[in-house]
Amino acid sequence: MANPLKALRRNLLSKPIFGWYRKSLPPMSDTEREAIEAGTVWFETELFDGKPDWDMLLSAPKPQLTEEEQAFLDGPTETLCGMVDEWEISTQTLDLSDEVWAYIKKQGFFGMIIPKEHGGLGFTALGHSAVVMKIATKSLTAAVTIMVPNSLGPGELLLHYGTEKQKKHYLPRLASGEDIPCFGLTSPQAGSDAAAMRDKGVVCKGTFEGKEVLGMRVSWSKRYITLGPVATLLGLAFKLYDPDHLLGDKEDLGITVALVPTDTPGVKIGRRHWPSRQAFQNGPNSGEDVFMPLDWIIGGPENAGKGWRMLVESLAAGRAISLPSLSTGAAKYTARTTGAYARVRKQFNLPVGFFEGVKLPLARIAGSAYLLDAAREITATAVDQGEKPSVLSAILKYHATERMRTCVNDAMDIHGGKAICDGPQNYMLPTYLAVPVGITVEGANILTRNLIIFGQGAIRAHPYLLKEMAAAQEPDPEKALDAFDDAVWGHAAFQAASLGRAFWHNLTGGRFAAAPDAGPATPYYRQISRASASFALVAETAMVMLGGRLKRLEGLSARLGDVLSGLYLASCALKRFEDQGRPASDWPLLQYAVEDELHNIQTALDEFLRNFPARVPAWILRRLVFPWGRPHDRPSDKLSGECADILMEASGTRDRLTKGIYLGGANEVGTGMLDDALKKVLKADPILRRLRKDHDIRDPKVAEARDLITGEEVQLIAAADQATDRVIQVDDFAQDALERE
Repeated sequence: MANPLKALRRNLLSKPIFGWYRKSLPPMSDTEREAIEAGTVWFETELFDGKPDWDMLLSAPKPQLTEEEQAFLDGPTETLCGMVDEWEISTQTLDLSDEVWAYIKKQGFFGMIIPKEHGGLGFTALGHSAVVMKIATKSLTAAVTIMVPNSLGPGELLLHYGTEKQKKHYLPRLASGEDIPCFGLTSPQAGSDAAAMRDKGVVCKGTFEGKEVLGMRVSWSKRYITLGPVATLLGLAFKLYDPDHLLGDKEDLGITVALVPTDTPGVKIGRRHWPSRQAFQNGPNSGEDVFMPLDWIIGGPENAGKGWRMLVESLAAGRAISLPSLSTGAAKYTARTTGAYARVRKQFNLPVGFFEGVKLPLARIAGSAYLLDAAREITATAVDQGEKPSVLSAILKYHATERMRTCVNDAMDIHGGKAICDGPQNYMLPTYLAVPVGITVEGANILTRNLIIFGQGAIRAHPYLLKEMAAAQEPDPEKALDAFDDAVWGHAAFQAASLGRAFWHNLTGGRFAAAPDAGPATPYYRQISRASASFALVAETAMVMLGGRLKRLEGLSARLGDVLSGLYLASCALKRFEDQGRPASDWPLLQYAVEDELHNIQTALDEFLRNFPARVPAWILRRLVFPWGRPHDRPSDKLSGECADILMEASGTRDRLTKGIYLGGANEVGTGMLDDALKKVLKADPILRRLRKDHDIRDPKVAEARDLITGEEVQLIAAADQATDRVIQVDDFAQDALERE
């Protein structure tokens, strides 16, 4: 028998609410809907719920490379890094050498994601990420060249959506480098707004290889296409139309993706772009009424019009790998190089890293390197477990590239003139120049922060919102009302629980919030649980009160995205610390990473409340979220000093923090020379300190003349001076060498 109270609620309350909800629900384009539905959700659902299940996160597999992947990093990847000279590439050849191209193809770098049965390496997402990260610390040109075929493009799309015939033909060729792929999505009139693209295909009959076949005539103009100038296989996105109904009743089929050999008659490969002075191959391409068979559509004719879903589902995983790997590499590289430079470079008779004003940015670099590597490894491992985390990949893309920007800017400041004088001895400027590329591609950061992280996350990760939206789309009125009734009252109970939970945890300082037994890190778990409860309450209130307006109030949406991002990133840092056995020497790095994110979360919530248009609810929310004021401070100067010191000492902690980057030999510009100088300076400094303290002598020659130091100690001091002098040198050029024709 039906519950009479539920039936009464359904008819008297749910029915009018449902009518209002359907009318107020903002219109959603097909591309928006497919983007929202793409991929999977993982730990972000716990953070949206306001009471994260820490066992779920901590029981996830520990990130671990396979023996084969580690051997590839130690062998072919190490060799490749030693073959490339970014100064020569970016100023002279503007391309990888023929020798490097051949080596990349021979060793299978282009086929990391392709299974072994198709001739690829069959690496995990974590292995793929580690290779990209290491190469990026030696040559961004080589890293991007290898990154693109293993990211969103023909290989990834074929693996998931291609026909068996397409896979058998193309995947071995892509794995061996016989075919070089690129992917054409962006057009001059439509950048991030794929729905506005003017690239068009029309289903028709035509002649192909001497036979009349059903195909399509496609016209397009694409730009910003990485590897485009050298590609042999073009993945092409366009809108497909069937005005003569050769495929069915529908005329506008939607965005479609096809594989087009670039030697096809009518394909025009344009000249090269020069993005931010980077030498990786990038340029436009176009075509006018190019005829191609329907079986060139990835997945065959039945996938006509399904291209956008294919793209966003692939991007959900791919965006979690490529740019986060490159950005994490940059953070680790700046940590190792800048820490060493700050220790060996002296001003006013002190290493510049000993000045507190320098220690603070050094700590920012150290904290970011720790945080990003944790998020990179944990998210890649989730991908290896079958997740396609569309929301988390957006979080990683945005925050990894933004933190890369901060790290590189801090590194440039600390290096001073050394970093701004271009030349073969400048190991910092290439990364600085490349930063805008990472910020812009795979979803521009402004778009990602303002529209995607919370906009998509709120719908996908929220326990009830997607169910309510699905009910509004249900054509059967009775089924729709039943589904909405269950969802909306579950939602109401969830909101009431969120209010009580947030108020209680904030009133008690999070002392009773859920946390595992994690030793010294346990209080941090409690504070993240507390912040998660606040986030659930504030997000709920915003969605209920603002409805569709929240989508247009991008500043508010962005700040909620910042909160969600901070919760996830801090959670990753805690899992990393646990997975690595809680190393005591890493404790300052964990403290810095988590405290910095807790402060960022707090700032985002505060700014949200200050800008929330409903002022009375904002006042109430502030009392619920901050009953005793803002509880979290930025990391202290003392803690910052401890993190900075880690970067300036040759230790296992520093090695663990920067693990996986290219180090090179003692005579290689960058990490190799700096590590050599750091070791020599650390050996000589105790001798110099003893002379100053005990004898007030600063000149080792005077000390030697007085027999206060041994000949061996003199040699140690001389070796340190020589190594330091070598790393602080900058380049200069003859006037005619800088003149251009």
